[in-house]
Amino acid sequence: MDVRQRAASWSLWLIGVLAVVVTVSAGIGPVSIPPRAVVKILLNAVALPTGVELWPLSVAGTLQLPLPTLQWQPAFSFPVNGTWETIVMRVRLPRILLAAAVGFALAAAGTVMQGFFRNPMADPSIIGVSSGAAVGAVAFLVVPAAIPFGIGLRGAAFLGALVTAFAVYLIATEDGRTPVATLLLAGVAIQAFLGAVIGVLQLYSGKGLRAVVHWLMGHLGNASWTDVTITLLLVPVLFGILLAYARDLNVLLLGEEAAAGLGVEVERTKRVLLAVSAVLTAAAVAVSGVIGFVGLIVPHMVRLVVGPDHRVLLPAAALAGASFLVATDTVARAGATEIPVGIVTAALGAPFFLYLLRSREVHSL
Repeated sequence: MDVRQRAASWSLWLIGVLAVVVTVSAGIGPVSIPPRAVVKILLNAVALPTGVELWPLSVAGTLQLPLPTLQWQPAFSFPVNGTWETIVMRVRLPRILLAAAVGFALAAAGTVMQGFFRNPMADPSIIGVSSGAAVGAVAFLVVPAAIPFGIGLRGAAFLGALVTAFAVYLIATEDGRTPVATLLLAGVAIQAFLGAVIGVLQLYSGKGLRAVVHWLMGHLGNASWTDVTITLLLVPVLFGILLAYARDLNVLLLGEEAAAGLGVEVERTKRVLLAVSAVLTAAAVAVSGVIGFVGLIVPHMVRLVVGPDHRVLLPAAALAGASFLVATDTVARAGATEIPVGIVTAALGAPFFLYLLRSREVHSL
């Protein structure tokens, strides 16, 4: 079986796992909904185009131009409980899909960072992206006037993440080259500094301390269809770019000199991988807060099964990350009191990582 067949096989299998996890998760909550009913509700939401209708579009107040508009109709019409349908479609499904998108993004970025740094301890926040997002979000919660242009909490987090990633890159780059070791050390230093900034902001947060702590723990409770739409439009495009560089990432594992000798444009590839991974992580953290261990543990788990070839590992880890975060978020909201999903991922991830260390399954890439 060649690489493409292996990648397709693992991807199809993990898509099936994700579908099952989403279906089960949508039925869990204060109101329990049978999986069969969930499937019917989800199928009823599928729509097919039936034709094109021309609608008049006013231009300059006088001229009207025909605007082609697709007409849709439901593909299925199963009889379902109206209350259950409202719960699934308006309350649970946006949160589930957002969890899947965030888990997908964090696992993909973590896989790339571990390969890029050739370090099994690397994760999506290694160059300070999560810390930058946290500073932006906490600054918005504590001093909203400090964030210009009215971009909101998610916009502030996204902007803080990108500014931090760009700053780390500039610090580590000299004469057009970005040594991996320097980039790693710059990221660690910036994370430490931003941690101090977050601490100061928490001291002056007053009544907003609860909201600050809640965001820093990671949560998906405020998910909306707008968040889902934006995230699902952005994440697949960025992932496609990373997947296109999967072969070059394999070659970079041999070392930069060897990669250059094999025809890889090393510095250009490093810039693309860093930039896209940073934006992918920023998009995830902006809508979910800081959720740890997804980008660290999931790539390890999947690598043990599918091997180190990033052409197979990257899509497999991303899909596994989606299922993992949907499952952990279901656990987080299933109890009498909802807890931040970041607590659940840490509670599950840390012991598993210690097990890997003890069993010597974590080693240099």
